[in-house]
Amino acid sequence: MIIAIVHNHVNLQAAPDARDVLAQAQAIAESLTRLGHTPRLFSCDLNLAAVKKDLQTAKPDLVFNLVEDLDGQGRLIHLFPFLLDTMGLRYTGSPAEVLLLSSHKTMAKEIMERNALPTPQWNGPWPGTAPGEKDLPSRTGQKRWIIKSVWEHASLGLDGDSIVTVDSSEHLWAELRSRCSRLGGACFAEEFIDGREFNLSLIATQDGVEVLPPAEIVFTDYPTGMAKIVDYQAKWAEETFAYQNTNRRFEFGGEDDLLLVQLRQIAHRCWQTFGLSGYARVDFRVDLSGNPTILEVNANPCLSPDAGFIAAAERAGLGFDQVISRIIAESDQVGP
Repeated sequence: MIIAIVHNHVNLQAAPDARDVLAQAQAIAESLTRLGHTPRLFSCDLNLAAVKKDLQTAKPDLVFNLVEDLDGQGRLIHLFPFLLDTMGLRYTGSPAEVLLLSSHKTMAKEIMERNALPTPQWNGPWPGTAPGEKDLPSRTGQKRWIIKSVWEHASLGLDGDSIVTVDSSEHLWAELRSRCSRLGGACFAEEFIDGREFNLSLIATQDGVEVLPPAEIVFTDYPTGMAKIVDYQAKWAEETFAYQNTNRRFEFGGEDDLLLVQLRQIAHRCWQTFGLSGYARVDFRVDLSGNPTILEVNANPCLSPDAGFIAAAERAGLGFDQVISRIIAESDQVGP
């Protein structure tokens, strides 16, 4: 097959998180060649007419969608797959509507709440929401919140200062107002769950979906007072303590058997509830009492060879080429 690999345009001077999509595209192109396909690489920006023309000329049998943002804006992630729908082209991963709903974190949380999927208490987004009855943390005394971007991924804007302790609704909303500009223009507050962090990757099969081995993120030798979160440095700044001491593990003792079953079941429910397809990842925090809560449903997780998704696949006995082959085989979305 001729397979067009389309990624968002990236400046060479861009930050490491933005440049990572180029590594994904190259690795996938090499894999497709090994699998006997003909890859064609394209970048996509706000000039959708230009990429449409490129694809019409290339006449691909399939588009491998790696567009994570447009013009640096994660909130535009769904525009390219909607274009593919109008062109009637098959593409990898989840449909445009699913990318839209899962990428908007507070809309995703509303879906979780309606479907009894456990997720931390939240407030927001700002701008766009006036304080209401649920925006009264003072009812239960002081609370710790983590301020996050509504749209942006890759831990954009997350650091130790993202966790705040507030004792009133007014204080919380003041924090949101002051931080939104550096969090992609929109942010929300999520109750900070002190405990463990896990992520579970999922991949489609002919018989449904396979939940890959659970991974725990271990914060090794973190000093007292340092936030145990996967922030921007932990993901991208190789020279930092956070990056070097944030490790992934797949080995667990018997005391975690019940928890791992719960995580698998919840991840599977997320796949069904959100209508995910192709591949996905669900991120969790588990509180000190062992109760799991969903942080995020990621419908287009990173596929770099050193990414967590590929590590989980390898743990399940799937090589990189097998992962790419499966994603291609299950790419059955067709535009109207």
